[in-house]
Amino acid sequence: MRKNVKKNIVGMLPEDLVPWLGREGEPSYRARQILRWVYEKRVSSFQDMSDIPLGLREKLSASFVLGTTRIAEVRTSSDGTKKFLLVFPQGDSVEVVAIPQRSWYTVCLSTQVGCPVRCPFCATGRAGFRRSLTADEIVEEAWRVSQSERERITHLVFMGMGEPLLNYEELARALRVFQSREGFGIGSRRITVSTVGVPEKMLQLARDWPEVNLALSLHAPSDDLRNFLVPLNRTYPLKEVLAALREYLHLTRRRVTIEYTLWQDFNDGKVHALQLSRLLRGLLVHVNLIPGNRIKGTPFVPSPPERAVAFAALLQKHGIPVTLRRSRGRDIQAACGELYRIHGLRGEVADDYCPEKRCNATGN
Repeated sequence: MRKNVKKNIVGMLPEDLVPWLGREGEPSYRARQILRWVYEKRVSSFQDMSDIPLGLREKLSASFVLGTTRIAEVRTSSDGTKKFLLVFPQGDSVEVVAIPQRSWYTVCLSTQVGCPVRCPFCATGRAGFRRSLTADEIVEEAWRVSQSERERITHLVFMGMGEPLLNYEELARALRVFQSREGFGIGSRRITVSTVGVPEKMLQLARDWPEVNLALSLHAPSDDLRNFLVPLNRTYPLKEVLAALREYLHLTRRRVTIEYTLWQDFNDGKVHALQLSRLLRGLLVHVNLIPGNRIKGTPFVPSPPERAVAFAALLQKHGIPVTLRRSRGRDIQAACGELYRIHGLRGEVADDYCPEKRCNATGN
């Protein structure tokens, strides 16, 4: 006979639990009580739910599990950033980053095991792609970190492993739990979804979650260069991505962050800054410039400070709001593009970086 598989209660909301309670002859109000223990008190056992009748606790133990992952490793940066390696029952894993800052506690979540976009400067992209995460697995990333650190999460960013909008349905289900008062209770404006640009899903996000923040990773101001740096651009070229951006802005009336990672002699020259200024002129956007993080085995070198400052100054001169960011967690490989500890996957370095026919002039 087929063994009864217990469901993961992490990732559920009251409406998910009420039907089961009804079948067990239990009142529906117990759902909120139970989930308060899950999301607010982050207990490790159903037996710790002291205001739930013992009989119901035993029923819960027989039908559900409190989380399925384990934290295999934690690394702590000198700046306070922490990186967690979460392993799933089937053996694959993702990395999750926690960033404490004053009164904020931000957690950076992954949506896929690996990444199908395969940006050549990103360790996750080089490691390959295995699968997309389910909604409860995405929720459990945050729950497990919060439980481990005994911290209340104030902000979420979907900027870890994977392309969130290529896993939209599971992302949306997870957002329901994060935003709900019966879940994590995190306001939509404290949640950011990052994408390299999947036009139809950008617009779906605008319609479904208009108050969730959007960050669009461009990294290049022309199709020739972006085809190389962000291979998904071959499917969704800049013209389509920017058209979706304009429609997104029309639908939400909310500022979009443009992420642009700077690589010396690839995309950080004067010509690139001028091209980017022309692309973004008149749009309600703010550019985050981030000098890249060196990945072993690639030719990509982070832009030196003087080039990054000059790039930012050119954008400002042309009326584009810009912030020059610094990466957190570099000493533990927790910064942008550095998440790579994926069980069972091996990365390979392409040998055709920046052929002349693909990359524009450096514009020095």
